[in-house]
Amino acid sequence: MPQLRVAMAQIDTTVGDLDGNVRAVRDWTARAAADGAHLVLFPETAVTGYPVEDLALRRSFVDASRQALGRLAREIADDGHGDVTVVVGYVDRADVERAPGEGGRARPQNCAAVLHRGRVVGRYAKHHLPNYGVFDEYRIFVPGDELLVARVHGVDVAVVICEDLWQDGGPVQQAGDAGAGLLAVINASPYERNKDDVRLDLVDRRAREAGCPVAYVNAVGGQDELVFDGDSLVVGPDGAVLARGPQFVEALVVVDLDLPAADHSPGWEGGVTRVTVSDDVVPAYESRPSEVLDPLPDLAEVHGALVLGLRDYVLKNGFRSVVIAVSGGIDSALVASLACDAIGAENVVGISLPSGYSSQHSRDDAEDLARRCGFAYRQYAIAPMVDAFLATVPLHGVAEENLQARVRGTTIMGLANQEGHLTLATSNKSELAVGYSTLYGDSVGGYAPLKDVPKTLVWDLSRWRNEQATARGEQPPIPENTITKPPSAELRPDQTDQDSLPPYEVLDAILEDYVEGDRGRADLLAEGFDATVVDSVVTLVDRAEWKRRQFAPGPKISHKAFGRDRRLPITSRWREPAASPTLAPPVETRAVEAP
Repeated sequence: MPQLRVAMAQIDTTVGDLDGNVRAVRDWTARAAADGAHLVLFPETAVTGYPVEDLALRRSFVDASRQALGRLAREIADDGHGDVTVVVGYVDRADVERAPGEGGRARPQNCAAVLHRGRVVGRYAKHHLPNYGVFDEYRIFVPGDELLVARVHGVDVAVVICEDLWQDGGPVQQAGDAGAGLLAVINASPYERNKDDVRLDLVDRRAREAGCPVAYVNAVGGQDELVFDGDSLVVGPDGAVLARGPQFVEALVVVDLDLPAADHSPGWEGGVTRVTVSDDVVPAYESRPSEVLDPLPDLAEVHGALVLGLRDYVLKNGFRSVVIAVSGGIDSALVASLACDAIGAENVVGISLPSGYSSQHSRDDAEDLARRCGFAYRQYAIAPMVDAFLATVPLHGVAEENLQARVRGTTIMGLANQEGHLTLATSNKSELAVGYSTLYGDSVGGYAPLKDVPKTLVWDLSRWRNEQATARGEQPPIPENTITKPPSAELRPDQTDQDSLPPYEVLDAILEDYVEGDRGRADLLAEGFDATVVDSVVTLVDRAEWKRRQFAPGPKISHKAFGRDRRLPITSRWREPAASPTLAPPVETRAVEAP
């Protein structure tokens, strides 16, 4: 049987940085060539980054992508690696005539190209365009309808893109019918908790259906609210995992495969484009064992996603440092720890902004956090600023409480503006769900690392991070008192979160069903939740949509994150039956934990 050494380059690209992405593909091709690879696979739209969103609708962008691809093919050959076959994703346009009424629309396509000896020798357009969750490809791209089979050293390699693998039938079935010896799948599949298990099951099933190994390469890196986790793998037609790469880091996953020789007279040709790269079989060589890594445990996986998403957001947007309002509370403590892990403590600034209600233990905990993590720490008392405001504009009750948060927000943004930091918001998903945050107060920031992290998971991650530090002989970054004390906004005397909210264990369980599961009131009651608590929580969630629309982006880790995953109207009179007897306006009615 012919042999192929296949390399899967799970790389971190940046949307729009075509020159930088081309350099990355060249560099990783050189690494693969040095390792003896015959075929190198790169992720979906690696040339342009992913997702490009409406950039694809600009003719100038599609032209630049096409030009960058041609330049890439030539430069790989100029680098001395022209004999290596490279499969890489990019944005192209359909060759068909425009439909009536489409005018100057560019008719872009999500494509894969086969590069060899300085030329683009094959092209494939993605067939199935996802239009759910965070994906809007159906409104942006034009689907393809031809399968690409490239003959590489005497092996027929079928090429498909991401969603094509998730759909029954279609290109995968075509690949099997066309006698493919290898199915190469290039992907930009965003991270979600437990998705690695789903992917493996899918690749296993498709390998059995196609009757050949499946090489699945995935992107790695952060792009706005998405995090790509790598986890590239190769599965044989019997379901055996032949290679599996790491998560959340760039890597070259290499596997030696014994594959069936190409059928020079295939019996089925409908909808198949065939190109011959090389008919010459690779001379026999000694295969090497491939690395098969186990997926990370759940909390390690979530932590890795948050750190990578934060690091890439900071660096890809031109920042080098962040500033965080540290209150002594658990949320700001975890955010500070994540920031230090992501970009180094030397690039993190923590600001304590105590008010007249801030306890001494909270001030001490904030200072202890800075000492443990090693970031720069300052303290500015906000009481004089609050008093000056109240002397001019008298406010009372919740408005006065929220004023403290807004003074903190103004202060932290002023320092960020003056010193060039990116401000990190510290609110978590539970608070965001029920509107338990002060708009233009603790919600200020350019990025929110905990946006998709429920409060109970905040505690779990904090304990896990401390345990990891202890296991390595390091000092735990988060003070124990910060983890164990009852959470409080400290905007009035003796305040705790549970004055206004159910216990977080109960709240998060309801939110998981209502927000992520789209279950209604009756479903929640059937699950055994108390009716009064359910009515209170769903009403708070429904009324807080206007706040969530104004919140900073943050890394997606769940099946349904706030934002593009969950699209609900701000102006809506729908309420879950019996959840709210009267229609209340969406006003701010509660204070929140300060950053």
